[in-house]
Amino acid sequence: MTTFAELGLAPDILRALDEMGYVAPTPIQEQVIPLALQGADILGAAQTGTGKTAAFALPLIQRLLPFANTGTSPAKHPIRALILTPTRELAIQVEEAVQAYTKHVPLRSLVVYGGVSINTQIPILKTGVEILVATPGRLLDHVQNKTLMLNQVNTLVLDEADRMLDMGFMPDLKRIVALLPAQRVNMMFSATFPEEIRKLADSILNQPTFIEVARNETAVNVTQVVHPVHHERKRQLLAHLIMSRDLRQVLVFTGTKLGCNRLANELNKLGIHADAIHGDKTQQERIKALDAFKAGTMRVLVATDVAARGIDIEALPFVVNYDLPHNAEDYVHRIGRTGRAGASGEAISLVSESETRYLKDIEKLIGSDIEVVIVPGFEPGLADVPAYQSPPPRPDRSVERPAERPAERPSAGQRAPHTKPAARDALLDAPYEPGAASPADSTPALVRPAPKKQVAALFRSPVKPDTSGQ
Repeated sequence: MTTFAELGLAPDILRALDEMGYVAPTPIQEQVIPLALQGADILGAAQTGTGKTAAFALPLIQRLLPFANTGTSPAKHPIRALILTPTRELAIQVEEAVQAYTKHVPLRSLVVYGGVSINTQIPILKTGVEILVATPGRLLDHVQNKTLMLNQVNTLVLDEADRMLDMGFMPDLKRIVALLPAQRVNMMFSATFPEEIRKLADSILNQPTFIEVARNETAVNVTQVVHPVHHERKRQLLAHLIMSRDLRQVLVFTGTKLGCNRLANELNKLGIHADAIHGDKTQQERIKALDAFKAGTMRVLVATDVAARGIDIEALPFVVNYDLPHNAEDYVHRIGRTGRAGASGEAISLVSESETRYLKDIEKLIGSDIEVVIVPGFEPGLADVPAYQSPPPRPDRSVERPAERPAERPSAGQRAPHTKPAARDALLDAPYEPGAASPADSTPALVRPAPKKQVAALFRSPVKPDTSGQ
């Protein structure tokens, strides 16, 4: 088994790795670190959770050791390494790792991202940092405000490059690369590598070495299962799985921000502590939710794909695809949140009939079929809508029914008895018997009312003034 020491890392870096519990390098680390230490450009493809951050951060830090110093002057701490990530969460995650790796090395690092006031980041930048982790948009904000300089950057890292393209960062990337020195080391990493990424690599990297580890495959220690279910019963099935199996630390992915909020609210109504995290949440709200989820005080965290790349939780046990992603490669990123660093995990997908085409795309991408398990009581043909039933009889609105009133409505020609029957004329109650007279004779003649007496009315006409004498 290869050790980190055999890869040629410095003692201060090895000391930090030992304190973090690192035992042996992963395949991507074992292949990338020696080449990166030599200053080669690298194009790395590896599944999510295989240790890409350490693969590029460790050699990057070692190459900066000659510049490490404890001086207080900002001029002694220019930005020498730039790491770009697509999301705030991933940027925070990477910078936290860099801080841990440089625990015993006098190198400064900082993370800058949008969603928070830029004024909180400027004072730290003015003190000087060697390693800057940033999202493209916020980095360009600082460039425009002239609060940082990139003219001494000797290493550029693009992490999750495919997601940057999906999020429309290509123009920003081109602007940033144009600001960097031409002579530099470039490394590009991603879990997936479509042709668009290869074209981007050709424009940035200089004769890179392509390293591929388990491309578009999911970790072998992640158990994957599909539960077919009617789309209207997904929420009930999710709650059933969580409650019946007493699941804890469940990361649930939805397709939309609206659906993310709605599902979290519905789970809370059922007594399952949950919160939502997506692009419309403020940075403070997202950090608060993540911290509670990591600490185990929150049972379920509902997220969109924006958060898929930035959630790094040690030994995360469960990932649920409440909505299957339309892009099959996003499935790999989602379930890559579990089963990290050799730990076991479970990926559960709730699949409705309309999502079967996405499931086929996923199975084609990962090269295997996912086990299908039907949960009793949640068969896919059973919707959460009761079958049509005839409406119940209208309730009796009377205050009190007399005891002797019959339950059934009397038929035509019959009369229900009353406690106090009204007096009737016997002639009217007797049956009809035709008489000798004709109907015309037996019917009294209509009597017309006497015409009203006409009254003459005298109307006075207006008198015109006599103007003849004028």
